[in-house]
Amino acid sequence: MSKRDYYDVLGVAKGADADEIKKAYRKMAIKYHPDKNEGDKAAEDKFKEAAEAYEVLSNPEKRQRYDQFGHSANAHSANGGGFGGGGMDMNDIFSQFGDIFGGGSPFEGFFGGGGRQSSGGGRRVQRGSNLRIKVRLTLEEIANGAEKKIKVNKQIVCKTCDGTGAKDKASFQTCKTCGGQGAVRRVTNTILGQMQTTSTCPTCNGEGSTITSKCTVCHGDGVTRGEETISINIPAGVSEGMQLSMSGKGNSAPRGGVPGDLIILIEEIPHETLKRDGNNVIYDLHVNFIDATLGTSVEVPTIDGKVKIKIDPGTQGGKILRLKSKGVPEVNSYRRGDQLVHINIWTPKALSREERELLEKLQSSPNFKPNPGKNEKSFFERMKEYFE
Repeated sequence: MSKRDYYDVLGVAKGADADEIKKAYRKMAIKYHPDKNEGDKAAEDKFKEAAEAYEVLSNPEKRQRYDQFGHSANAHSANGGGFGGGGMDMNDIFSQFGDIFGGGSPFEGFFGGGGRQSSGGGRRVQRGSNLRIKVRLTLEEIANGAEKKIKVNKQIVCKTCDGTGAKDKASFQTCKTCGGQGAVRRVTNTILGQMQTTSTCPTCNGEGSTITSKCTVCHGDGVTRGEETISINIPAGVSEGMQLSMSGKGNSAPRGGVPGDLIILIEEIPHETLKRDGNNVIYDLHVNFIDATLGTSVEVPTIDGKVKIKIDPGTQGGKILRLKSKGVPEVNSYRRGDQLVHINIWTPKALSREERELLEKLQSSPNFKPNPGKNEKSFFERMKEYFE
């Protein structure tokens, strides 16, 4: 079954700004929230569909890919996982609420929860922080795409306690303050009558349980500092300053929460001879005035290796030769830029006496004086006669 257009899912126009998208998702989340529609499978599906649409449209890079390729943009993702919406679980969805509802779920005061609880007895889902790294790429890697294996120092799940933060299973006990709910209710008398509010339990911080004996390695956090090798697939055509995102590859969250994302900042390594201008590549070619006059063939470097090009007789300095499709490809596209070869006429500074005398004889020729309307054929004839 094909997916519905994300803009239609949230009921916004394609040109909607970030605030309109956030407002539309907030409305959908409240309407179809599982706690409000218990046992309604259709409402749960719409809730997940709205969350998936918001995850894509609220991210500028994912939204740009979606606008260009639609749902097929999954095949062009930098990390091979597409937009990531299709594999979202409830923990992923509820982790969005901190951005949408200002630090927690809007149902905290309505449905008795300080954040979404898991089947394990009332644990509040926490989210790890995002991590940023720089990846330096050569022009060849940018043009062809690359796979990089990067060692990242980050927060990882504690291997001793498997992320629970406890010394053993017996170290967990139900929170006495909230009775394992992760939230506490308070009733306040007002002029309008009694008002009930719900907030995160201050004793267990929404966990629903407390730890009597903490893990001796992570000291109850469930995470430790460690190193992880991450394989990053860089698509062809990226540019300096561009950011890629890998979902779930950031810092691990305390006690089994949702890990953050890995943000990859692209940095270009300058090429020795080629310069990048957008998707085009520029090369400055220097030829001596005799080769420019008589014509010749020369090899020039490109991203794909050396190629031979022809310099026509009478080529002037400043002329630009275009090598079709020898530049950098567009991101997630089959189109590719060109290589522009700028012709520069090289003039020798040191001459032998014989060379100077030869040039002085040619200097009097009218063909050596700038005259665009003059036919250069006579020059070649005179050169032929001279060397014969």
